Amino acid sequence: MGKVTEPAPGEYGPPEPEVDDGGERDTRGDRGFFGQPRPLVHIFGVEMWERFSFYGMQGILLLYLYYSAADGGLGMDQAVATGIVGAYGGAVYLSTVLGAWIADRLLGSERVLFYSAMVIMAGHIGLALIPGFWGVGVGLVLVAFGSGGLKANATTVVGTLYSAKDSRRDAGFSIFYLGINLGAFFGPILTGLLQNTFTAENGYPPALGFHLGFGLAAVGMAFGLIQYSIGRRGLPAGASAIPNPLPRSRYGLAIAIAAASVVLVVVLVLIGFITAANLVTWVIAGTVVAAVAMFVVILSSRNVEPVERKRVYGFIPLFIASVAFWSLYQQQFTVLTIYSDEQLNRQILGWEMPVSWVQSINPIFIIVLSGVFAAIWTKLGDRQPSTPVKFALGTAIMGVAFLLFLPFADGGANSTPLLWMVLILFVFTIAELLLSPVGLSVATKLAPRVFHAQMVALFFLSVALGTSIAGQLGAFYTLVNEATYFGVLGAIAIVLGVALWLGRKPVLRLMSGVR
Repeated sequence: MGKVTEPAPGEYGPPEPEVDDGGERDTRGDRGFFGQPRPLVHIFGVEMWERFSFYGMQGILLLYLYYSAADGGLGMDQAVATGIVGAYGGAVYLSTVLGAWIADRLLGSERVLFYSAMVIMAGHIGLALIPGFWGVGVGLVLVAFGSGGLKANATTVVGTLYSAKDSRRDAGFSIFYLGINLGAFFGPILTGLLQNTFTAENGYPPALGFHLGFGLAAVGMAFGLIQYSIGRRGLPAGASAIPNPLPRSRYGLAIAIAAASVVLVVVLVLIGFITAANLVTWVIAGTVVAAVAMFVVILSSRNVEPVERKRVYGFIPLFIASVAFWSLYQQQFTVLTIYSDEQLNRQILGWEMPVSWVQSINPIFIIVLSGVFAAIWTKLGDRQPSTPVKFALGTAIMGVAFLLFLPFADGGANSTPLLWMVLILFVFTIAELLLSPVGLSVATKLAPRVFHAQMVALFFLSVALGTSIAGQLGAFYTLVNEATYFGVLGAIAIVLGVALWLGRKPVLRLMSGVR
């Protein structure tokens, strides 16, 4: 979910440096959209509808995977299903690295955003129209790559709307993030309503509700594409700029590497080396290798000054805390979905609300509380907690949220009151607002001058790793062991948070003046 004036959870960072055509462009006279530059309405729209489709589809995805065929699902084992959802989520954040590279070297942010939206829509169409496992495979691959490309470039395009002297920049990003949250709220509401209405119990074909939900996600993305297509010509030239063009002499090498990578994955799938059951393990392994390699390259580079190298070392404990946080937080889409389906009392005045509606609770808290947090940090000014302390608190409070499951652990159907789940998700949001908004920001502050983009990619890799681990951990969750499951994971997160808090002073020394 997003923030009002802050980044979405690991998705969007602080506003990118604006492109102002050499300092000559003054954007302050354009007030066509709530006092903001008119093109913002088109980026607001495509991002809102993209989040609508993303969270709408994700709200019913796990249920589709493990529900029986009689209930419209594919009948997968729950452990395998949670692994697939985790692998998909990890792949989305891995794809942001690729999306950023394509924008920086080949196409520019605006074109990558536009083409990514088309790929996302195609993925949702695949889920809606192609039955069975083939539809899941085709659909999730396309949505993952498309979402990664859009995530990596939407914020950059918004940044190009404002010149250096335009004081409306923060307010513009507030409106942009409001769109994210609106989409994240309404997506699960509407897709869940379709999935819950068009069921075999109500006389419809068993899978109709799921496919209508996926189809609605595609329609939402189509609305966003249409709106964006109408207004994309009004974007400034900086939105289409290619910051570091790849020399044409290296095009052949890039194409060969991409083709070889695709062929390798296809071969590994065909020979049974990569399967649905171990897909999340592959994503975790690939993310770990990529992160370690990136740290090694940055730390061993001769172009990195000693103080810059110290700062990168200071980022390592924050990276670990981020992985731990997201590995629990992203279980909203795996373990919490199963819990809400099987144990949460979702009765409201005699009517049972859809499982996916639980995922719309968090965006409400984000919209309400992000402004409160922004006001607190503004009021505290230089007295606000340092970044390591915020990371420590966010990780520990995330652990507390898991411990809140213990009073109703090992219960039966309808054993957990809905208000208790609302409380748990409130604590989720507090933890999120402590850690997520500063994640990308601190990555850019600690980045060596020649490795700015790579440090941003490292933060995305921490989210990718945490998200895929969330899927792997979900495989160990059962109704029989849930007290142990929530207790152990909650305790580990609290211990990690306390350890980071105790080590905050050494970490700050490594950060060399960055707070």
